[in-house]
Amino acid sequence: MLEPQLQFLKQLLEAPSPSGYERPVQDVVRRYAQEFADEVRTDWHGNVTAAVNPKGSPRIMLAGHCDQIGLLVKHIDDKGFLWVHAIGGWDPQVLIGQSVQVWTRSGPVVGVIARKPIHLQSPEDRKVVPEIKNLWVDIAATDGEDARSVVAIGDAITVTLGFREMRNGMAAAPGMDNKVGAWTVMSAAERISRQNPQAAVFAVSTVQEEIGLRGVQTSAFQIDPQLGIVVDVTHATDCPTIDENQFGRVKIGKGPVLYRGPNVNPVVFDRLIERASAAEIPVQINGLATAASNDAAQLQLTRGGVAVGLVCIPNRYMHSPVEMVSLNDLDQAAELIAKFCLSVDGSSDFTP
Repeated sequence: MLEPQLQFLKQLLEAPSPSGYERPVQDVVRRYAQEFADEVRTDWHGNVTAAVNPKGSPRIMLAGHCDQIGLLVKHIDDKGFLWVHAIGGWDPQVLIGQSVQVWTRSGPVVGVIARKPIHLQSPEDRKVVPEIKNLWVDIAATDGEDARSVVAIGDAITVTLGFREMRNGMAAAPGMDNKVGAWTVMSAAERISRQNPQAAVFAVSTVQEEIGLRGVQTSAFQIDPQLGIVVDVTHATDCPTIDENQFGRVKIGKGPVLYRGPNVNPVVFDRLIERASAAEIPVQINGLATAASNDAAQLQLTRGGVAVGLVCIPNRYMHSPVEMVSLNDLDQAAELIAKFCLSVDGSSDFTP
């Protein structure tokens, strides 16, 4: 991964983007896209679209959602503690003991999530599985009035953001799901812009995927693509407790995952495999028997139907503060998508 692309990834991961509060990360996307795209626009839903050769044919939409899971301030009690609702799907157990950031209009406020110390817990306490409704955020306020002077109802919260490089080309951060998808589609579009594409390519950093695949619906309706590639993370199964017999063999660092199944156009899948083989890009294959639980499900159903491919990044510990991916997998995914798009022209037929 080249240094400018690495810096782009770090900037994405350091910007907050809980569903419905994506503006900071979309500002990062816009700045990057303006360096290469023929057109960059942000719709009123918040989706950012970077167009390369927008008059070309056919129209290809590359979708990577930028939103991450988070929390929302629901109530501030008279002692100054913040009570929250989840934005997206959390395992409450991973939140206990975390440092968090409350994203207020005047800037981030540091807080922590904890629970009764082990010394004070009864045997019954220790058996209780926590729920979001039982968790609170402590911002070190003296009382409710002090807390309300800096935090408002509806403010978003993330675990403390940051990028950590690890051994063997790996990196960990909150929000890998799915800022790596936004990174991949924009990086692919940037590579396409250096060539001579015949197709029109619209790379979209979509919003609100984590609360119902919302941004892809509005952006796809506007673009009206014939082809679409969705980039999201997928579960790496090469760590303890995950059954390969149920979830397939997916290894981090062994290349992006290409999915087969009813949500994926078979001709798009075959073209991706062909491009990967020609460019010697390693890929992994997995099956998906139903509609995907990501933007691919909605993109396929846009208007008269879209020929969709699903390219995923292996991710350990999804929906946690320590999501882990391989930087090589990201780079290879962007390169494969670029080569796919450059192979498509007006005579291409993706009829199944």
